[in-house]
Amino acid sequence: MFPILPANSAASFPENDEGIFGFGYYWTAVTNLVSDAGVVATDTAGVGTARSNPAGCEFGGDKAIIGFGSSATTDNVSMTNLVSNAGVVASDTTGVGTGRNSLIACSYGSDKGIFGFGYNAGGQLSTTNLVSNAGVVASDQAATTGTARAAPGACEYGGDKGIFGYGSGGGSYVSMTNLVSNAGVVASDVTGVGTARTGPGACGFGGDQGIFGYGGGPVGGLSMSNLVSNAGVVASDTTGVGTGRYGIGACEYGGDKGIFGYGCLTGTTYTAVSNLVSNAGVVASDTTGVGTVRQALAACSFN
Repeated sequence: MFPILPANSAASFPENDEGIFGFGYYWTAVTNLVSDAGVVATDTAGVGTARSNPAGCEFGGDKAIIGFGSSATTDNVSMTNLVSNAGVVASDTTGVGTGRNSLIACSYGSDKGIFGFGYNAGGQLSTTNLVSNAGVVASDQAATTGTARAAPGACEYGGDKGIFGYGSGGGSYVSMTNLVSNAGVVASDVTGVGTARTGPGACGFGGDQGIFGYGGGPVGGLSMSNLVSNAGVVASDTTGVGTGRYGIGACEYGGDKGIFGYGCLTGTTYTAVSNLVSNAGVVASDTTGVGTVRQALAACSFN
């Protein structure tokens, strides 16, 4: 006999307990695990090609992938590194798709992911690559939508959808967003809300909401944040908490909370401070940094 479910039963989506910060500038491959209590661990020796400006997202419900970026010898690469559900980073997997850096990634469909946007010698891009629930990266999608730009942020919302937002393109900072359906389809631009900026971090919280935070503007690092509802609606700026910075990483932890970490204050002044995000989307003050100070890194959750 099949169980009878209430008519208003919500779908169940994976909510990962741990996270990882990895890679970053100056061209490193070190990683730092994040516990289910939001504690950042000391450096783990790097695996794979050291690089900056990669992106990372979850896949398969409990694993993650970090991909693309630039190395000390190659401006734009497309290799990837899988992250197991124990937080172990695998060696390089031969790249698929257009090599680029300053892109971003998020999960969708509850067990798949998408890399999108970025920059290479041809300028800003709107290219996207889907990631299967086995961690296989697909070739460039033929149809791409949205304003080409570099260094946006991206996170999940609504349990099985995603959103790209902010970044830089055409010589200016932007604030438009692009929703990602639960089938991995990127929608056209939605008029931006909040301060236009580049290099923000973004992550999910509360099970079905998201948050963009920090980023860079004409005067350096910023510390405002913008909540994303479970319908993908971006709220206006919330006054920032903690050190303003850009080129930061962000991921979920503890099933329903998030963390922002690392980044650049201005010029070549890097930091390792982190800021926890509660399951109500409240950003906490700075936590003393752990690990190698850096910017332009990737972050994602697992387990």
